[in-house]
Amino acid sequence: MQRHLISAADLARDDAVLILDTAEEMARVADRPIKKLPTLRGRTICNLFFEDSTRTRISFEAAEKRLSADVINFAAKGSSVSKGESLKDTAQTLEAMGVDAVVIRHSASGAPYRLATSGWIDAPVINAGDGTHQHPTQALLDAFTMRRRLVGRDTGLGKDLSGKRITLVGDVLHSRVARSNVDLLHTLGAEVTLVAPPTLVPVGVETWPCEVSYDLDSTLPKSDAVMMLRVQRERMNAAFFPTEREYSRRYGLDGDRMAKMPEHAIVMHPGPMVRGMEITAEVADSERCTVVEQVANGVSIRMAVLYLLLGGAVSDAKNVPAVTPTRPTGSEEK
Repeated sequence: MQRHLISAADLARDDAVLILDTAEEMARVADRPIKKLPTLRGRTICNLFFEDSTRTRISFEAAEKRLSADVINFAAKGSSVSKGESLKDTAQTLEAMGVDAVVIRHSASGAPYRLATSGWIDAPVINAGDGTHQHPTQALLDAFTMRRRLVGRDTGLGKDLSGKRITLVGDVLHSRVARSNVDLLHTLGAEVTLVAPPTLVPVGVETWPCEVSYDLDSTLPKSDAVMMLRVQRERMNAAFFPTEREYSRRYGLDGDRMAKMPEHAIVMHPGPMVRGMEITAEVADSERCTVVEQVANGVSIRMAVLYLLLGGAVSDAKNVPAVTPTRPTGSEEK
């Protein structure tokens, strides 16, 4: 593992599989009467959120507390940032307080990278979403959910997603989730297809390790997993499609379209869902939809990331989970 987690593209195949395997161990903690490990006792982690968030912030906080870390929650609203304080000054304040890791979400693409490489703070930096750039832990929890559903919980250990066909549908242009998933899924051996209106496909997408289609109906029968993306109106400064009704007609997922998918195929969504536009209530509430699983898996993935970035420096053997995953070797990689 590298010192920071800034982009899904930075993860090698073995590192990604190690995180997924570690998350399987962390998921067992949720089944215990006391859902805690002493691994990060005495460590202080700051959740530095310059952009509104519900799922990601709460998920990270739950993961940190389950690992017994001390947690500082920092929100830009109501802080010195709203008075004009810079990222540098905020980071140096956290450094002076002695934080051991920083989880950052920022509206500006590249802010986590700047924080990690600036020298302002001497602590691991985890990107919790930056602008339209990257959201690596979301991609990891999505891959974790896919591996559990499509490969198996026990049979999937040490394995990747080789040969699986994943389709991402919707607002790719403004989606850091789409970018992160394309990078990670390609690393894990999956075949990725993007489906979107031409106006919501990024410039330069031909250099991405995926295929692009504008026809959802022809792609569904060949998909093992279909991830619907939210239309991010808050990032739009123009009309990218005629009407919501027209978008839903061509790129929304309803019961009829879901019926075209293979029986084993799953429906995913990073949330929050806009029901009736990109996905109908019938699909969102079906057994094939993994939205609630993704939220639960997010805690396990973030526990795994924090453990691997910070837990390795803990010398006390009592602070390590009972079963410590190792990198797959030999026949386990096949």
